[in-house]
Amino acid sequence: MEHHVRKGSFSRRSFLMSAAGLAGAAWMTRGAYAASSGPRRPNVIVIYTDDQGSIDANSFGAKDLVTPNIDALAARGVRFTQFYAPCSICSPSRAGLMTGRYPLRAGMPGNCSAKKGTVGMPTQEITMAEVFRQAGYATAHVGKWHLGHTPETMPNGQGFDYSFGHMVGCIDNYSHFFYWDGPNRHDLYRNGEEVFYNGRFFPDLMVEEAGKFLESHRETPFFLYFAMNTPHYPYQGDPEWLKKYQENGVPYPRDLYAAFVSTLDERIGRLLAKLDELGLRDDTIVVFQSDNGHSVEVRAHSGGGNAGPYRGAKFSLFEGGIRVPAIISWPGRLPEGEVRDQMGHGCDWLPTLVELCGVTPPEAPLDGISLLPVIQSASAATPHEVLHWQIGLEPKAPWAVRQGDWKLLGNPVDPTSPAPLADTDPLFLVNLSQDIGETRNLAGEFPDKVRSLRELHEKWLDDVKVRDRG
Repeated sequence: MEHHVRKGSFSRRSFLMSAAGLAGAAWMTRGAYAASSGPRRPNVIVIYTDDQGSIDANSFGAKDLVTPNIDALAARGVRFTQFYAPCSICSPSRAGLMTGRYPLRAGMPGNCSAKKGTVGMPTQEITMAEVFRQAGYATAHVGKWHLGHTPETMPNGQGFDYSFGHMVGCIDNYSHFFYWDGPNRHDLYRNGEEVFYNGRFFPDLMVEEAGKFLESHRETPFFLYFAMNTPHYPYQGDPEWLKKYQENGVPYPRDLYAAFVSTLDERIGRLLAKLDELGLRDDTIVVFQSDNGHSVEVRAHSGGGNAGPYRGAKFSLFEGGIRVPAIISWPGRLPEGEVRDQMGHGCDWLPTLVELCGVTPPEAPLDGISLLPVIQSASAATPHEVLHWQIGLEPKAPWAVRQGDWKLLGNPVDPTSPAPLADTDPLFLVNLSQDIGETRNLAGEFPDKVRSLRELHEKWLDDVKVRDRG
């Protein structure tokens, strides 16, 4: 893939300062900026959950969950019913969020390797943290990263003054060891240095670290990326929640997953309560989104999440893998308790937030489009005429393109398999207005539509400097 370094104010540093020195120097700069620049800009918190199903909060359609804090956020903001993740797996989704660019364009077509020392998202990419730091914001990452495990590609090398969390895809929440395969290794870092909190529940550590950051920057504008690792497996919800769901007859494995969702909801509540305690809620824009659909991997007990009427799950480009819960809230400044049915996309948050905050966007072209007109009006036009997805660069990589109600999937996969895919389904065409469950392949009936959508996909690949090898 071809990448271009952006010139001017967003050019990459030619050297790396130590993590501690970078944090200290940057925070002093932020304070000086805020003190001399007139009215304070709004703070920003982006809450990014991990493998949360399409309808897995009460405000998004769940009937068997307890999620009062997510629901309260929706009540004080705008909830999206047709919001898409940049990808149906972790690293590409996060790259799209951080850069406002499609994951392929951002150099992250698939998941980042879990090996320490592995290069992740290219350092030429300008992250949301760099954009806000350039504007005088203090910046912090708390939680999951999964975008690189070298000094240059870890959070402190990608625009964050402060970082606390794990670098790879998943950890045990008490030992903080990588939860995948051997050799087992510890994965918890503060500003690039390994730290140990054996036995402490990671979501609690996240709230503590975020709270300290908020306290330290109550007088200056801040950007906090609160990247939750929940409800990604291992399912380790609070015992009280698990008992409650089991007593209510919620079956396995939904009970395990539900307990973890309510556990994450409580931590979101504690984070927002800290904002209230500091008197910052009305000065802070809060964005909430899941990175992709729920998991049906064996480590996730083969399920537990719920995509509602949508087909698919994590790894799939059917709706259940990419249609995710999303909210934006800024009390007193944005509409409250409203719903938007227009299409939105994870790449849209960067241009939306820079517009709301009066911050200069990066010079590089963005794929995201500001959602502000949609946020302000339910009658505004959908900002995207076309949306694209692709996982990986292999000859038979799954891809999808949506134009209006029509959606074409190439090389589709569906780990949930409600309607098994046939050998004749390498191109799967649906009309979402007529078949939201994507159960029937219309490719044979509408060859012209297949041809036009496939041409859109191939042109898009050319545009992001990736050639289809299939």
